[in-house]
Amino acid sequence: MLVAREDTSVRERLAKLSRDPVVVQTLRSAAAATIAYVIALRLSPEAAPLTAPLTALLVVQVTFYATLTNGIRRVNSVVAGVMVAIAFSLLVGLTWWSLALLIVASLGVGHLVRVNEYVPEVAISAMLVLGVTTVGDTAWARVLETLIGAVVGLGFNLLLAPPVWVDEAGESMEALARRLRQLMLRIGEEAAGRQPYEQAAARLHEARRLDHDIVEVDADLRQAEDSLRLNPRVRDSLLHRVVLRTGLDTLEICTVVLRVLARTLTDLAKDREPDPLFANETGAVLEQLLSEIADAVVSFSVLVTTHVSSNADAAESRLSAELRTAAGTRDKLALLLREEADRETERWQLLGAVLTEVNRMIDELDTEHRSHRLLEELDRVSQEQRVRVPGLTRLRERLGVQEQLWRNRTGMDGRSR
Repeated sequence: MLVAREDTSVRERLAKLSRDPVVVQTLRSAAAATIAYVIALRLSPEAAPLTAPLTALLVVQVTFYATLTNGIRRVNSVVAGVMVAIAFSLLVGLTWWSLALLIVASLGVGHLVRVNEYVPEVAISAMLVLGVTTVGDTAWARVLETLIGAVVGLGFNLLLAPPVWVDEAGESMEALARRLRQLMLRIGEEAAGRQPYEQAAARLHEARRLDHDIVEVDADLRQAEDSLRLNPRVRDSLLHRVVLRTGLDTLEICTVVLRVLARTLTDLAKDREPDPLFANETGAVLEQLLSEIADAVVSFSVLVTTHVSSNADAAESRLSAELRTAAGTRDKLALLLREEADRETERWQLLGAVLTEVNRMIDELDTEHRSHRLLEELDRVSQEQRVRVPGLTRLRERLGVQEQLWRNRTGMDGRSR
Protein backbone atom coordinates (compact mmCIF):
# COMPACT_ATOMS: atom_id res chain seq x y z
CA MET A 1 0.00 0.00 0.00
CA LEU A 2 2.83 2.33 0.93
CA VAL A 3 4.73 1.47 -2.27
CA ALA A 4 1.66 2.20 -4.41
CA ARG A 5 1.18 5.55 -2.67
CA GLU A 6 4.85 6.44 -3.27
CA ASP A 7 4.54 5.46 -6.96
CA THR A 8 1.50 7.71 -7.30
CA SER A 9 3.38 10.56 -5.66
CA VAL A 10 6.34 10.08 -8.00
CA ARG A 11 4.04 10.07 -11.05
CA GLU A 12 2.36 13.25 -9.87
CA ARG A 13 5.72 14.98 -9.42
CA LEU A 14 6.85 13.84 -12.86
CA ALA A 15 3.59 15.07 -14.40
CA LYS A 16 4.05 18.42 -12.69
CA LEU A 17 7.62 18.65 -13.94
CA SER A 18 6.47 17.87 -17.48
CA ARG A 19 4.21 20.95 -17.33
CA ASP A 20 6.85 23.21 -15.82
CA PRO A 21 7.71 25.97 -18.35
CA VAL A 22 11.40 25.86 -17.40
CA VAL A 23 11.61 22.09 -17.96
CA VAL A 24 9.69 22.26 -21.24
CA GLN A 25 11.79 25.14 -22.53
CA THR A 26 15.01 23.35 -21.59
CA LEU A 27 14.04 20.13 -23.35
CA ARG A 28 12.76 21.90 -26.45
CA SER A 29 15.84 24.09 -26.73
CA ALA A 30 18.17 21.12 -26.27
CA ALA A 31 16.30 19.08 -28.88
CA ALA A 32 16.27 21.92 -31.42
CA ALA A 33 19.97 22.62 -30.92
CA THR A 34 20.87 18.93 -31.25
CA ILE A 35 18.85 18.50 -34.44
CA ALA A 36 20.44 21.62 -35.92
CA TYR A 37 23.90 20.28 -35.08
CA VAL A 38 23.20 16.88 -36.67
CA ILE A 39 21.96 18.53 -39.87
CA ALA A 40 24.91 20.93 -39.96
CA LEU A 41 27.35 18.03 -39.60
CA ARG A 42 26.10 16.70 -42.92
CA LEU A 43 25.84 20.00 -44.80
CA SER A 44 28.60 22.20 -43.41
CA PRO A 45 32.26 21.74 -44.33
CA GLU A 46 33.24 22.53 -40.73
CA ALA A 47 34.26 19.72 -38.41
CA ALA A 48 32.36 21.24 -35.48
CA PRO A 49 29.52 23.42 -36.85
CA LEU A 50 28.54 24.96 -33.52
CA THR A 51 26.93 28.06 -35.03
CA ALA A 52 23.90 26.00 -36.11
CA PRO A 53 22.93 24.81 -32.60
CA LEU A 54 23.77 28.24 -31.24
CA THR A 55 21.32 29.87 -33.65
CA ALA A 56 18.62 27.28 -32.96
CA LEU A 57 19.09 27.86 -29.23
CA LEU A 58 18.60 31.60 -29.72
CA VAL A 59 15.57 31.24 -31.97
CA VAL A 60 13.41 28.55 -30.36
CA GLN A 61 10.95 29.76 -27.72
CA VAL A 62 8.49 28.19 -25.31
CA THR A 63 5.41 29.25 -27.32
CA PHE A 64 4.66 29.25 -31.03
CA TYR A 65 3.63 32.91 -30.94
CA ALA A 66 6.90 33.93 -29.30
CA THR A 67 8.86 31.88 -31.82
CA LEU A 68 7.06 33.48 -34.75
CA THR A 69 7.20 37.05 -33.45
CA ASN A 70 10.68 36.93 -31.94
CA GLY A 71 12.24 34.44 -34.32
CA ILE A 72 12.50 36.80 -37.29
CA ARG A 73 14.17 39.52 -35.21
CA ARG A 74 16.47 36.97 -33.60
CA VAL A 75 17.41 35.52 -36.96
CA ASN A 76 18.14 39.01 -38.24
CA SER A 77 20.28 39.75 -35.21
CA VAL A 78 22.22 36.49 -35.51
CA VAL A 79 22.74 36.85 -39.27
CA ALA A 80 23.81 40.47 -38.86
CA GLY A 81 26.29 39.46 -36.16
CA VAL A 82 27.63 36.64 -38.33
CA MET A 83 28.10 38.96 -41.30
CA VAL A 84 29.97 41.51 -39.17
CA ALA A 85 32.15 38.72 -37.76
CA ILE A 86 32.89 37.41 -41.27
CA ALA A 87 33.99 40.87 -42.39
CA PHE A 88 36.29 41.24 -39.38
CA SER A 89 37.71 37.72 -39.78
CA LEU A 90 38.59 38.47 -43.41
CA LEU A 91 40.16 41.85 -42.63
CA VAL A 92 41.80 41.86 -39.21
CA GLY A 93 41.11 38.69 -37.26
CA LEU A 94 40.73 38.63 -33.48
CA THR A 95 42.74 41.13 -31.40
CA TRP A 96 41.88 43.26 -28.42
CA TRP A 97 41.33 46.36 -30.52
CA SER A 98 39.41 44.52 -33.26
CA LEU A 99 37.13 43.09 -30.56
CA ALA A 100 36.32 46.63 -29.39
CA LEU A 101 35.62 47.73 -32.97
CA LEU A 102 33.55 44.59 -33.52
CA ILE A 103 31.28 45.38 -30.57
CA VAL A 104 30.79 49.00 -31.66
CA ALA A 105 30.07 47.96 -35.24
CA SER A 106 27.73 45.18 -34.19
CA LEU A 107 25.63 47.41 -31.94
CA GLY A 108 25.43 50.01 -34.69
CA VAL A 109 24.34 47.41 -37.24
CA GLY A 110 21.77 46.07 -34.78
CA HIS A 111 20.11 49.48 -34.61
CA LEU A 112 20.25 49.83 -38.39
CA VAL A 113 18.49 46.52 -39.05
CA ARG A 114 15.92 47.31 -36.29
CA VAL A 115 16.07 44.14 -34.24
CA ASN A 116 14.80 46.10 -31.23
CA GLU A 117 15.50 44.29 -27.95
CA TYR A 118 17.89 41.89 -29.68
CA VAL A 119 20.55 44.52 -30.48
CA PRO A 120 22.97 43.04 -27.88
CA GLU A 121 22.60 39.64 -29.55
CA VAL A 122 24.14 41.05 -32.73
CA ALA A 123 27.33 41.75 -30.78
CA ILE A 124 27.10 38.44 -28.90
CA SER A 125 26.74 36.46 -32.12
CA ALA A 126 29.57 38.39 -33.74
CA MET A 127 31.94 37.72 -30.85
CA LEU A 128 31.05 34.03 -30.69
CA VAL A 129 31.46 33.57 -34.42
CA LEU A 130 34.67 35.60 -34.58
CA GLY A 131 36.10 33.40 -31.84
CA VAL A 132 35.76 30.31 -34.01
CA THR A 133 36.15 31.97 -37.41
CA THR A 134 39.60 33.27 -38.13
CA VAL A 135 40.07 31.88 -41.65
CA GLY A 136 38.25 33.48 -44.55
CA ASP A 137 37.44 30.23 -46.35
CA THR A 138 35.60 28.86 -43.32
CA ALA A 139 33.71 32.07 -42.52
CA TRP A 140 31.00 31.52 -45.11
CA ALA A 141 30.26 28.11 -43.61
CA ARG A 142 28.97 30.00 -40.57
CA VAL A 143 26.29 31.62 -42.73
CA LEU A 144 25.08 28.20 -43.81
CA GLU A 145 25.11 26.99 -40.21
CA THR A 146 23.18 30.09 -39.11
CA LEU A 147 20.49 29.43 -41.70
CA ILE A 148 20.28 25.77 -40.64
CA GLY A 149 19.83 26.76 -37.01
CA ALA A 150 17.23 29.39 -37.89
CA VAL A 151 15.19 26.98 -40.00
CA VAL A 152 15.30 24.30 -37.30
CA GLY A 153 14.36 26.77 -34.57
CA LEU A 154 11.44 28.22 -36.52
CA GLY A 155 10.29 24.85 -37.88
CA PHE A 156 10.53 23.06 -34.55
CA ASN A 157 7.28 24.54 -33.23
CA LEU A 158 5.55 24.03 -36.57
CA LEU A 159 6.13 20.28 -36.47
CA LEU A 160 5.81 19.89 -32.70
CA ALA A 161 3.13 22.27 -31.49
CA PRO A 162 4.12 23.73 -28.12
CA PRO A 163 1.92 23.07 -25.07
CA VAL A 164 -0.92 25.34 -24.07
CA TRP A 165 -0.48 26.82 -20.60
CA VAL A 166 -4.14 27.60 -19.93
CA ASP A 167 -4.54 24.94 -17.23
CA GLU A 168 -1.49 26.23 -15.36
CA ALA A 169 -2.82 29.79 -15.53
CA GLY A 170 -6.22 28.57 -14.33
CA GLU A 171 -4.65 26.78 -11.37
CA SER A 172 -2.71 29.90 -10.49
CA MET A 173 -5.88 32.00 -10.69
CA GLU A 174 -7.85 29.59 -8.51
CA ALA A 175 -5.03 29.55 -5.96
CA LEU A 176 -5.20 33.36 -5.82
CA ALA A 177 -8.97 33.20 -5.28
CA ARG A 178 -8.55 30.72 -2.42
CA ARG A 179 -5.93 32.91 -0.73
CA LEU A 180 -8.31 35.83 -1.13
CA ARG A 181 -11.07 33.73 0.44
CA GLN A 182 -8.94 32.75 3.43
CA LEU A 183 -8.03 36.36 4.15
CA MET A 184 -11.65 37.43 3.78
CA LEU A 185 -12.76 34.79 6.27
CA ARG A 186 -10.15 35.91 8.82
CA ILE A 187 -11.14 39.54 8.43
CA GLY A 188 -14.79 38.63 8.95
CA GLU A 189 -14.11 36.49 12.04
CA GLU A 190 -11.99 39.16 13.70
CA ALA A 191 -14.34 42.02 12.79
CA ALA A 192 -17.16 40.19 14.57
CA GLY A 193 -15.28 40.30 17.88
CA ARG A 194 -13.09 42.67 19.81
CA GLN A 195 -10.41 43.35 17.21
CA PRO A 196 -7.31 45.22 18.46
CA TYR A 197 -5.78 47.84 16.23
CA GLU A 198 -2.55 45.83 15.80
CA GLN A 199 -4.53 42.82 14.58
CA ALA A 200 -6.49 44.90 12.08
CA ALA A 201 -3.25 46.45 10.83
CA ALA A 202 -1.77 42.97 10.34
CA ARG A 203 -4.71 42.01 8.14
CA LEU A 204 -4.17 45.19 6.14
CA HIS A 205 -0.55 44.16 5.49
CA GLU A 206 -1.75 40.71 4.38
CA ALA A 207 -4.15 42.33 1.93
CA ARG A 208 -1.31 44.43 0.53
CA ARG A 209 0.86 41.35 0.05
CA LEU A 210 -1.77 39.93 -2.27
CA ASP A 211 -0.52 42.42 -4.86
CA HIS A 212 2.59 40.27 -5.26
CA ASP A 213 0.41 37.21 -5.86
CA ILE A 214 -1.46 39.09 -8.58
CA VAL A 215 1.82 39.91 -10.32
CA GLU A 216 2.75 36.20 -10.36
CA VAL A 217 -0.67 35.20 -11.68
CA ASP A 218 -0.41 37.90 -14.33
CA ALA A 219 2.91 36.44 -15.49
CA ASP A 220 1.34 32.96 -15.74
CA LEU A 221 -1.59 34.42 -17.65
CA ARG A 222 0.66 36.23 -20.11
CA GLN A 223 2.41 32.96 -20.83
CA ALA A 224 -0.96 31.27 -21.36
CA GLU A 225 -2.05 34.08 -23.69
CA ASP A 226 1.12 33.69 -25.76
CA SER A 227 0.65 29.92 -25.93
CA LEU A 228 -2.87 30.41 -27.31
CA ARG A 229 -1.92 32.84 -30.07
CA LEU A 230 -1.54 31.16 -33.47
CA ASN A 231 -1.44 27.74 -31.82
CA PRO A 232 -2.82 25.02 -34.14
CA ARG A 233 -4.14 23.09 -31.13
CA VAL A 234 -6.51 25.83 -30.06
CA ARG A 235 -9.69 27.14 -31.61
CA ASP A 236 -11.30 30.39 -30.45
CA SER A 237 -8.04 31.43 -28.82
CA LEU A 238 -9.24 35.05 -28.63
CA LEU A 239 -12.21 34.03 -26.48
CA HIS A 240 -9.97 31.96 -24.19
CA ARG A 241 -7.57 34.86 -23.73
CA VAL A 242 -10.27 37.44 -23.06
CA VAL A 243 -12.13 35.21 -20.58
CA LEU A 244 -8.97 34.63 -18.56
CA ARG A 245 -7.84 38.25 -18.71
CA THR A 246 -11.19 39.71 -17.65
CA GLY A 247 -11.41 37.08 -14.91
CA LEU A 248 -8.06 38.14 -13.48
CA ASP A 249 -9.11 41.79 -13.74
CA THR A 250 -12.17 41.04 -11.61
CA LEU A 251 -10.10 39.18 -9.00
CA GLU A 252 -7.66 42.07 -8.93
CA ILE A 253 -10.48 44.55 -8.34
CA CYS A 254 -11.82 42.37 -5.51
CA THR A 255 -8.33 42.27 -4.00
CA VAL A 256 -8.06 46.06 -4.14
CA VAL A 257 -11.51 46.49 -2.60
CA LEU A 258 -10.64 44.01 0.17
CA ARG A 259 -7.52 46.02 0.90
CA VAL A 260 -9.61 49.18 1.14
CA LEU A 261 -12.03 47.34 3.45
CA ALA A 262 -9.11 46.26 5.64
CA ARG A 263 -7.97 49.89 5.73
CA THR A 264 -11.44 50.99 6.81
CA LEU A 265 -11.61 48.36 9.55
CA THR A 266 -8.12 49.35 10.73
CA ASP A 267 -9.20 52.99 11.02
CA LEU A 268 -12.36 51.93 12.80
CA ALA A 269 -10.42 49.73 15.24
CA LYS A 270 -8.05 52.58 16.02
CA ASP A 271 -10.96 54.96 16.52
CA ARG A 272 -12.99 52.64 18.77
CA GLU A 273 -10.26 50.86 20.73
CA PRO A 274 -10.72 49.16 23.20
CA ASP A 275 -14.41 48.73 22.27
CA PRO A 276 -15.57 46.21 19.62
CA LEU A 277 -15.78 47.41 16.02
CA PHE A 278 -19.51 46.71 15.75
CA ALA A 279 -22.47 45.69 17.82
CA ASN A 280 -22.81 41.92 18.26
CA GLU A 281 -25.52 41.45 15.62
CA THR A 282 -23.82 43.75 13.10
CA GLY A 283 -20.49 41.97 13.51
CA ALA A 284 -22.11 38.55 13.06
CA VAL A 285 -23.89 39.65 9.88
CA LEU A 286 -20.68 41.17 8.48
CA GLU A 287 -18.85 37.93 9.19
CA GLN A 288 -21.58 35.97 7.42
CA LEU A 289 -21.53 38.32 4.44
CA LEU A 290 -17.76 38.15 4.01
CA SER A 291 -17.97 34.35 4.20
CA GLU A 292 -20.59 34.32 1.44
CA ILE A 293 -18.56 36.71 -0.74
CA ALA A 294 -15.45 34.58 -0.15
CA ASP A 295 -17.27 31.50 -1.44
CA ALA A 296 -18.49 33.48 -4.44
CA VAL A 297 -14.90 34.55 -5.26
CA VAL A 298 -13.81 30.90 -5.47
CA SER A 299 -16.87 29.99 -7.55
CA PHE A 300 -16.08 32.87 -9.88
CA SER A 301 -12.52 31.63 -10.40
CA VAL A 302 -13.82 28.13 -11.14
CA LEU A 303 -16.29 29.57 -13.66
CA VAL A 304 -13.58 31.58 -15.44
CA THR A 305 -11.18 28.64 -15.69
CA THR A 306 -13.74 25.99 -16.69
CA HIS A 307 -13.72 24.97 -20.36
CA VAL A 308 -16.43 22.29 -20.53
CA SER A 309 -19.82 23.88 -21.12
CA SER A 310 -21.76 21.65 -18.69
CA ASN A 311 -19.30 22.39 -15.87
CA ALA A 312 -19.39 26.08 -16.74
CA ASP A 313 -23.20 26.12 -16.51
CA ALA A 314 -23.07 24.45 -13.09
CA ALA A 315 -20.39 26.88 -11.89
CA GLU A 316 -22.42 29.86 -13.12
CA SER A 317 -25.56 28.60 -11.41
CA ARG A 318 -23.67 28.11 -8.15
CA LEU A 319 -22.14 31.59 -8.39
CA SER A 320 -25.52 33.20 -9.08
CA ALA A 321 -27.08 31.45 -6.08
CA GLU A 322 -24.23 32.54 -3.79
CA LEU A 323 -24.48 36.12 -4.98
CA ARG A 324 -28.25 36.19 -4.38
CA THR A 325 -27.66 34.96 -0.84
CA ALA A 326 -24.91 37.56 -0.34
CA ALA A 327 -27.19 40.33 -1.64
CA GLY A 328 -29.82 39.43 0.94
CA THR A 329 -27.24 39.47 3.73
CA ARG A 330 -25.91 42.80 2.44
CA ASP A 331 -29.38 44.36 2.70
CA LYS A 332 -29.63 43.16 6.29
CA LEU A 333 -26.17 44.58 7.05
CA ALA A 334 -27.16 47.91 5.48
CA LEU A 335 -30.04 48.30 7.97
CA LEU A 336 -27.83 47.44 10.94
CA LEU A 337 -25.04 49.80 9.84
CA ARG A 338 -27.57 52.59 9.38
CA GLU A 339 -28.79 52.08 12.95
CA GLU A 340 -25.21 52.24 14.23
CA ALA A 341 -24.53 55.37 12.16
CA ASP A 342 -27.61 57.01 13.69
CA ARG A 343 -26.29 56.21 17.17
CA GLU A 344 -22.70 57.23 16.41
CA THR A 345 -22.94 60.07 13.94
CA GLU A 346 -19.20 60.83 14.13
CA ARG A 347 -18.40 57.44 12.56
CA TRP A 348 -20.97 57.37 9.77
CA GLN A 349 -18.33 57.71 7.06
CA LEU A 350 -16.39 54.62 8.17
CA LEU A 351 -19.58 52.60 8.63
CA GLY A 352 -20.84 53.68 5.23
CA ALA A 353 -17.49 52.78 3.66
CA VAL A 354 -17.81 49.20 4.96
CA LEU A 355 -21.13 48.82 3.15
CA THR A 356 -19.82 50.44 -0.03
CA GLU A 357 -16.84 48.10 -0.21
CA VAL A 358 -18.71 44.84 0.31
CA ASN A 359 -21.31 46.01 -2.18
CA ARG A 360 -18.59 46.73 -4.76
CA MET A 361 -17.27 43.17 -4.52
CA ILE A 362 -20.75 41.73 -5.04
CA ASP A 363 -21.26 43.94 -8.09
CA GLU A 364 -17.89 42.95 -9.60
CA LEU A 365 -18.68 39.23 -9.25
CA ASP A 366 -22.16 39.58 -10.76
CA THR A 367 -22.59 37.36 -13.83
CA GLU A 368 -24.41 40.04 -15.86
CA HIS A 369 -21.65 42.53 -15.12
CA ARG A 370 -19.07 39.95 -16.16
CA SER A 371 -20.89 39.16 -19.44
CA HIS A 372 -21.16 42.85 -20.31
CA ARG A 373 -17.48 43.40 -19.59
CA LEU A 374 -16.51 40.29 -21.55
CA LEU A 375 -18.39 41.50 -24.63
CA GLU A 376 -16.81 44.94 -24.38
CA GLU A 377 -13.33 43.44 -24.17
CA LEU A 378 -13.99 41.11 -27.10
CA ASP A 379 -15.15 44.06 -29.21
CA ARG A 380 -12.12 46.11 -28.20
CA VAL A 381 -9.58 43.37 -28.95
CA SER A 382 -11.29 42.46 -32.23
CA GLN A 383 -11.22 46.08 -33.32
CA GLU A 384 -7.52 46.35 -32.49
CA GLN A 385 -6.84 43.25 -34.58
CA ARG A 386 -8.80 44.65 -37.53
CA VAL A 387 -6.76 47.84 -37.43
CA ARG A 388 -3.42 46.09 -36.93
CA VAL A 389 -3.79 43.21 -39.43
CA PRO A 390 -6.82 43.87 -41.67
CA GLY A 391 -5.84 41.21 -44.24
CA LEU A 392 -5.60 38.43 -41.64
CA THR A 393 -8.90 39.50 -40.10
CA ARG A 394 -10.70 39.32 -43.47
CA LEU A 395 -9.20 35.88 -44.10
CA ARG A 396 -10.37 34.61 -40.68
CA GLU A 397 -13.88 35.96 -41.23
CA ARG A 398 -14.03 34.36 -44.68
CA LEU A 399 -12.85 31.01 -43.33
CA GLY A 400 -15.34 31.26 -40.46
CA VAL A 401 -18.22 31.87 -42.84
CA GLN A 402 -17.17 28.98 -45.07
CA GLU A 403 -16.87 26.64 -42.06
CA GLN A 404 -20.34 27.59 -40.84
CA LEU A 405 -21.81 27.00 -44.30
CA TRP A 406 -20.15 23.58 -44.41
CA ARG A 407 -21.52 22.72 -40.96
CA ASN A 408 -25.01 23.77 -42.00
CA ARG A 409 -24.86 21.62 -45.14
CA THR A 410 -23.52 18.53 -43.38
CA GLY A 411 -25.69 18.83 -40.27
CA MET A 412 -22.70 19.14 -37.92
CA ASP A 413 -23.83 22.29 -36.14
CA GLY A 414 -24.88 20.34 -33.05
CA ARG A 415 -28.61 20.18 -33.85
CA SER A 416 -30.61 17.14 -34.89
CA ARG A 417 -31.83 17.20 -38.49
